[in-house]
Amino acid sequence: MKREIKIDPVTRIEGHAKITIQLDDAGNVADARFHVTELRGFEAFCVGRTLWEMPSLTARICGICPISHILASAKAGDAILAVRVPETAVLLRRVMNLGQIVQSHALSFFYLSAPDLLLGWDSDPATRNVIGLGAKDPDLTRRGIRLRAYGQQVIERLGGKRIHPAWAVPGGVNQPLSAENRRWLQEHLPAALDTIRFTLDLFKRSFVNDEMRGALGEFPSLYMGLVAPDGTWEHYAGGLRIIDGAGNILADHVDPTHYQDVVGEASEAWSYLKFPYYRALGYPDGMYRVGPLGRVNVCDRFGTPLADAELEEFRGRGAPSGRIIDYHYARLIEILASLERIERLLKDERILGTRIRAEAGINALEGIGVHEAPRGTLFHHYQVDENGVMRTVNLIVSTGQNNLAMNRTVRDIAAAYIKDGKLSEGILNRVEGGIRAFDPCLSCSVHAVGNMPIALELIGPDGTVVDRAVRD
Repeated sequence: MKREIKIDPVTRIEGHAKITIQLDDAGNVADARFHVTELRGFEAFCVGRTLWEMPSLTARICGICPISHILASAKAGDAILAVRVPETAVLLRRVMNLGQIVQSHALSFFYLSAPDLLLGWDSDPATRNVIGLGAKDPDLTRRGIRLRAYGQQVIERLGGKRIHPAWAVPGGVNQPLSAENRRWLQEHLPAALDTIRFTLDLFKRSFVNDEMRGALGEFPSLYMGLVAPDGTWEHYAGGLRIIDGAGNILADHVDPTHYQDVVGEASEAWSYLKFPYYRALGYPDGMYRVGPLGRVNVCDRFGTPLADAELEEFRGRGAPSGRIIDYHYARLIEILASLERIERLLKDERILGTRIRAEAGINALEGIGVHEAPRGTLFHHYQVDENGVMRTVNLIVSTGQNNLAMNRTVRDIAAAYIKDGKLSEGILNRVEGGIRAFDPCLSCSVHAVGNMPIALELIGPDGTVVDRAVRD
């Protein structure tokens, strides 16, 4: 008798989604899907608004990663103004994006995923959260909270507030960095570096054995990310690089404004989230991954000493990695690299410059802004009229680009653990854990604390409920 398992909602992710797992007559997994059940609609309701409004409007896509949208939107605006952004503004934008990577990655690891890694996949769901983690390891929890707070301080001391700062604008930024705020960021950076090095050592000791690295499965895919002209890890500029599962480069230094030559978009009736794919291989064979694992796999080096040493160790276990749990490993390495780069940028005296914005009118009717958000490559593509009013808006968000891979992950984990129709809390948590590794950002809400409600149902072919488990 065919049955279906529903996980609704998926917990400890940023947004709302559900998972359905279909079982065959023997009670084994026949198929599984990750459904995004919310519709945001920004591409539609931004039409008719002006270019100047777009950074602040699109920041409201998410309360966790607003900086990512602010910067991508501002860069699209730069292209429409056809201006050269002052070098100080570029340095400041880079620092803010690095601060966003630090705070977002710290949130993902310490708040959302560390409870599984440190407390165990089968631990009590009532305490399998950041509060339970604090009781188990208060020192690590405090360190994680402070690390995230440092990233938030980078954003606040540049933009004036931590969430939705009206700071990056077409042509540059609207506020310089003060000497006092630079000094504060420099003085508190060593503690942040100490925390991430401590956490990386803990992760490698505890979770990087072969058994744990395979806990959430692995599979080959394509990977995409920005790299500098010399192949160094990049987060703000550079060109697109795409590699296959063996590390062969399929496309390199692709001008991001030509992203549509390599990235296609598909849709499915059962999810509001689009399914981007690599055009040369078609849909769905052109599945690729972005984000920490994608960037770590495609780059040649980080260009900073501590992160390069970690990258060498990471790759000593085989590269590129297709292991789902290595998203966490790569995330920690990226925090380290981001802090090293913040340290380097803050030492540059140009960072205190006051020429921070280029003024211009509408000089082009189309603009594309691309950079690396914490979860992966982010595209903002605008077309405007002569007055700068939006005619079309296309957003390809990082999470969408991982959509095919997330669905593959759900199927693989479910098939590995669900046998003969037998379920357990730990099995369902592993399925969720595979999604959490990607750190999907589905909206501006997050479930990080407490015992979130889930209803799991096994449904027979006649529509009757064969079995039901409720977490409330």
